[in-house]
Amino acid sequence: MKNILLVEDSKEIVPMVKQAVGSFSELTWVKNISEAENALGDQKFSLILLDLNLPDGNGIDLCSKIYASSPEIPIFILTGSSDLSHKVLGFSAGADDYITKPFQPLELKARIESKLKKIDSLNSQLSILKWDDIEIIQSTQEVKIKDIETKAETLIDLTALEYKLLTYFANSPKSVFARDKILNDIWGENVYVYARSVDTHVSKLRKKLGANSYLIESVHGVGYKFSPRSS
Repeated sequence: MKNILLVEDSKEIVPMVKQAVGSFSELTWVKNISEAENALGDQKFSLILLDLNLPDGNGIDLCSKIYASSPEIPIFILTGSSDLSHKVLGFSAGADDYITKPFQPLELKARIESKLKKIDSLNSQLSILKWDDIEIIQSTQEVKIKDIETKAETLIDLTALEYKLLTYFANSPKSVFARDKILNDIWGENVYVYARSVDTHVSKLRKKLGANSYLIESVHGVGYKFSPRSS
């Protein structure tokens, strides 16, 4: 079930929004910016419906603040103003859509569902990486490899560091990573680790990948790159 935040000081709008989204989401209603900030601090929302004229401030400012801290949350401006300058400001502040009142609940429902479906589809694609005979399920941090002969899939047991290394490479196929960059990105700049320690951990990871070890290719004098055959 999705959770949608409605930031709106007019209670007359609430039933119309509930009519639009009640079949597929929970609706949280707040009346001002202060309540909205408290709600955003307490829970995660799938989408935000935001009025521009609020009792304690401007919705554009809140839109900018939300976009800066949580750009993954879509924001729909829901307002009585059809002024072009307001629309431009809204989109410039990070809004994904601009809907003027009065609105039809069916249209609002269609726009919200369309946006959420696109996000779900994108998240689904990003959560699973498939290369050749290996599958990385990022949502559960599981890695499956397929036996070349039997095609049977088995989970491989990776340490947290090995999993981090594998996804680090797999998210940027064909990109060459120098050892120093790998150290900074994986271990952090303030952690003192020898550059050759990368070789040790990559070697252990390759052994666990078995026949798929070719995926992590050594680049002489530089570092490593992820080299799937199917890319």
